[in-house]
Amino acid sequence: MFHGMILGRRGRAPAVCAGSPMRIRAKLSRIMAPVLNGFPVLRALARPIFVYTDLVRHTVAPLLPQIIQPDPTEIYVTLTANCNLRCVGCRYGRDFMPGAQLSWPVVRDLLDDCQKFGIKNIRLYGGEPLLHRDLLRIVEHCSHLGLHSWLSTNGILLKDKIDDLYRAGLRRISIGYYGTGDAYNAYVQRTDRYHQLEAGVAYTRERFGMDVSMTLGWVLMRPTCSIEEVRSTWRFAEKYRTPIGVSLIHYSLPYFTEGPDRELQFTPEDRPAIESVVAEIIRLKSIRPELIQQSVLALRSIPDWLIKGPDMKVPCDRYRLIWIGADGTVQLCYVTFKLGNLHETRLADLLFTSEHRKASRDAFALRCPNCHCSYHNRIERHLASRIRYHNGIESDDQREASAPSQSHPSPTEEPVGPVFPKNSGASLSERPGS
Repeated sequence: MFHGMILGRRGRAPAVCAGSPMRIRAKLSRIMAPVLNGFPVLRALARPIFVYTDLVRHTVAPLLPQIIQPDPTEIYVTLTANCNLRCVGCRYGRDFMPGAQLSWPVVRDLLDDCQKFGIKNIRLYGGEPLLHRDLLRIVEHCSHLGLHSWLSTNGILLKDKIDDLYRAGLRRISIGYYGTGDAYNAYVQRTDRYHQLEAGVAYTRERFGMDVSMTLGWVLMRPTCSIEEVRSTWRFAEKYRTPIGVSLIHYSLPYFTEGPDRELQFTPEDRPAIESVVAEIIRLKSIRPELIQQSVLALRSIPDWLIKGPDMKVPCDRYRLIWIGADGTVQLCYVTFKLGNLHETRLADLLFTSEHRKASRDAFALRCPNCHCSYHNRIERHLASRIRYHNGIESDDQREASAPSQSHPSPTEEPVGPVFPKNSGASLSERPGS
């Protein structure tokens, strides 16, 4: 029974046995990863299997809550609270954990524990992680342990840092994208920073080609909620082959704000504008599916997430996440469910405890502020949402299969008739696209 246990720093065995879902997943990952990585088609086919397995689990869980157990597959590590921008909607670099950053020994022990527990996906972010003096050493250690590091950055320093980071093993980068040109500079409250961001992306793509995966974390908020902003972002994505991930302006993250006068946040009156923007994103995805990360199903849910806020009741899948703050805080997610602090206890001693199990079930049941983190995964794994946002329209697979593969119409062309659920507000088909 205890054969599969891993001892923590003080010799205490976390509540994980050889037959636990975490250990089984870790073993399967080690066996299957080489096969799936060598055959992209198989990897693409494997994803729906995991989605539908979760769909069954999430459908049963309200009746059988104990089926939800901690199963961390990724960890978000806030290396530093320092930042070289002053974004309107962000408290990093100012009054959120001011000056805090994780030391190399703390991060090293954290990564060692991740390797032991089979937590392969390591997101390194901040603040601005490129400001952390030990970032290169951290990426090298991830590579040495066989972990998959993923850097979230504003990209301002990317041109100066990417060569060394590539040699250390970094292959995945996501870049915060808050508008184009002067709109970006206004949001980050610094001049000429958009030029530096683009220079970093251009250099990385020219230097390393597609060997480095770069994506854009585009934030949908009131200042970016326009057809022109969507098309400008799309043109950037086409030029540099950087798929767009649609993030939503938050209302509950402790390190984000809605702006001094809530100018970033939406109101019910904004629903028509949101729906028009979503329709345009869906249209663009039909042209080049690979350039929009979210499924059509998830995209259709966006207006409801933005307008309903915490009243959007879709079970949460953050039992698969661990979040680390720059001050060492360990939580189940960005917002809540604190488990401990790395300056007091190693990660190995915080995982799979009774507190971790309770936090996982509470998160799933939305006994929390109920943010919209991971909204796309939550929608796809929730039967009622799949029915609501599918609404009898052709499936995402059918839509992607029918997308043209050779010619790519200009995103400035007039949108085709938009598609949207009839039960989520005014029909988009009643309004012409911009």
